[in-house]
Amino acid sequence: MRTRIVRRFFVSGILLLASSLLALDLYVSASNPDLWYRLLVASALILALIGGLAYAFIRSFSFQTAELRAYAEHLLDPQVVRQPLPAGEDDLGALARSLQRMAPRIRGLVESLRLESARREAILASMIEGVLAVDKDLRVTFCNNSFARALGARSPVQEGMPLLELVRDPGLLDIITKVLAAGERMEQRLTLPAAEDHTFEVLAGPLAGSSTPGALAILHDITELERLERVRKDFVANVSHELRTPLTAIRGYAETLLDGALDDQEHNRRFVEIIQAQATRLSNIASDLLTLSELESNGAAAQPHPVSVRAALESALRTVEPAAHVRGVRLVCERIDDVNVLGHELRLEQVLVNLLDNAVKFNRLNGGVDVETRAIDGKACITISDTGIGIPSEDLPRIFERFYRVDKARSREMGGTGLGLSIVRHVIEQMNGTVKVESRLGEGSTFTLTIPIR
Repeated sequence: MRTRIVRRFFVSGILLLASSLLALDLYVSASNPDLWYRLLVASALILALIGGLAYAFIRSFSFQTAELRAYAEHLLDPQVVRQPLPAGEDDLGALARSLQRMAPRIRGLVESLRLESARREAILASMIEGVLAVDKDLRVTFCNNSFARALGARSPVQEGMPLLELVRDPGLLDIITKVLAAGERMEQRLTLPAAEDHTFEVLAGPLAGSSTPGALAILHDITELERLERVRKDFVANVSHELRTPLTAIRGYAETLLDGALDDQEHNRRFVEIIQAQATRLSNIASDLLTLSELESNGAAAQPHPVSVRAALESALRTVEPAAHVRGVRLVCERIDDVNVLGHELRLEQVLVNLLDNAVKFNRLNGGVDVETRAIDGKACITISDTGIGIPSEDLPRIFERFYRVDKARSREMGGTGLGLSIVRHVIEQMNGTVKVESRLGEGSTFTLTIPIR
């Protein structure tokens, strides 16, 4: 303000001096023309000198003002803010010193905001959940790669893209539109065909703390959760069904015996044998369920130790040999490399017994089972092939599910629980191995176990 007053006073002084000289010249010109001429020349020189001083003052003031303006406009540029500023004791110098004191604080604040914004962008971009933000005109303000993949769109999605060009699913569009219109949070499950029919939990709501209206939508893939929920329901239903059949038989024959069949010397022994067989089946189901529970919990499991594949295989062969002899099935061991793997001997033996028992039970009369163990590239490959009935191709992906049976009637007739292959998969995976199956209907099956050698 003081600079402005000085400038106005200076200009007013020049105008007052010029008017005074003009009045003096007019007065002198009337009395002494010669003196008037000399006075006129002197007045002109004085005015020229004063005008030059005024020009220099205004030029210096304008230059200092331009420096301050350039400094303020490029306050965040480190190279510009190092330039010297007016250092006088007037108002411009005080303003320059204030700007120099505030510059580091402003730059620090802006850098903190940039860092926070970059961190937030990185977090949102790397999230597994899809995140989408739109403005009030349904234009995309942010879209991470997960959201683009879920919609089958090319990433990165350009900011400002109309939502209709990105989202083609009417259900998702309807949710975002309703959130913008009502300003309320919504939650809904959707199945997006573009994401290979994956199911998503969509959580949408208005943008909180935003100066302009908008909406935020988050996609959480719950396909695996839904699959596990279906598996749980199927498991409960299958367990109920598997337990109900032997329990019904036990109850029925027990009631028959109590109703007088105990005195029937011709049939009472057969009834008791059926009850015993069904009770054994219940015991096998309970035992296999407990085994699966122990394998999945893996909490109280003993530490693994070196296990001889040959010893486990020979023990399993001795176990199934009586059943193979009854059915006339030949057990052939082509090659057995003596290698050690890290695991539990009883579990590995149980795996081999389950596979060999299936190969015998679902084989043809006078068929064959070939067993081979080879050490290949640091891994033990155990192959069990049979000449049995085979497995239909549509059933192969599901044979390791609990209680899944290709031929339900025959499997129950053979005394199977439907849990053997599930136990095989769990045990081999705990040993960091893999199990594969190849089969053709009517031509037999081949199971291959691959386990790292210790």
